[in-house]
Amino acid sequence: MLMDGRIVAIKKLKIMSDTKLQQFINEVVILCQINHRNVVKLLGCCLETEVSLLVYEFIPNGTLSEHIHGQNEEFPITWEMRLRIATEVAGALSYLHSAASVPIYHRDIKSTNILLDDKYRAKVADFGTSKFVAIDQTHLTTQVQGTFGYLDPEYFQSSQFTEKSDVYNFGIVLIELLTGKKPILSTRSEEWKSLASYFILSMERDRLSNLLDARVIKEGRKEDIDEIAFLARRCINMNGKKRPTMMEVAMELERIRKSQGDFRAQENSEEIEYNTTELIGPCDVTSTSTDSYLNTNAFSSSDV
Repeated sequence: MLMDGRIVAIKKLKIMSDTKLQQFINEVVILCQINHRNVVKLLGCCLETEVSLLVYEFIPNGTLSEHIHGQNEEFPITWEMRLRIATEVAGALSYLHSAASVPIYHRDIKSTNILLDDKYRAKVADFGTSKFVAIDQTHLTTQVQGTFGYLDPEYFQSSQFTEKSDVYNFGIVLIELLTGKKPILSTRSEEWKSLASYFILSMERDRLSNLLDARVIKEGRKEDIDEIAFLARRCINMNGKKRPTMMEVAMELERIRKSQGDFRAQENSEEIEYNTTELIGPCDVTSTSTDSYLNTNAFSSSDV
């Protein structure tokens, strides 16, 4: 707690090395260029002491990974929350790629690097390995690094990280949200340890429902689930050029969210209309004349 009563989070190096210190400095430089509601805010830093420190806004509800894989029965992560969180993260990545003063590749998008605030809104965190990219630059040639299960196969083979590598990482997070499973399936046979591979296989064999999280099946509309599954499949295409951009992903998720809202509004409207008809009394009916209102033979059983 600071002197003014604000609660903050302190990040410090466990092991001091030139590489780790460089990542700390890199995170300061990157976050100073970012102002987005779904990116964690850096409040200050101290790099000249024996132990380097970064000071962030405090995000109270832990990581997305904790909520997906260690599901809290008292406050479960609903289908609506999953869809909103996915949309928020996609929007933040779209901003980094297309709207920041200088394009930025995050390079380590995963569910443990997505935090949830007091209203369970997504906050993208951990920019230690992120990189600025020149506007006319299409890729970064770097030593391959990342997290097993999220690593873009194209980047692994070529050492060239592109904006579509972030798209691949996001696709894995989207699959996690749909299935509730970790990127590496330890319970499966050796052949299908990768969640991405198993997800693709399930879609090809029309067995996706066997892989989906029970809450997703219970709460989501089949049309929405199918659309998001197809979007995730496009994000993890082995050919990076065939993957959508993060801007396209964000727009697609926003459209699905809006259609879900429209569907619920229509359901509520129909319910209100139905309740209103119940309020019509005999006087109202007879005052409108015509015997057809009172002729029960005029209605089919389906109308009734």
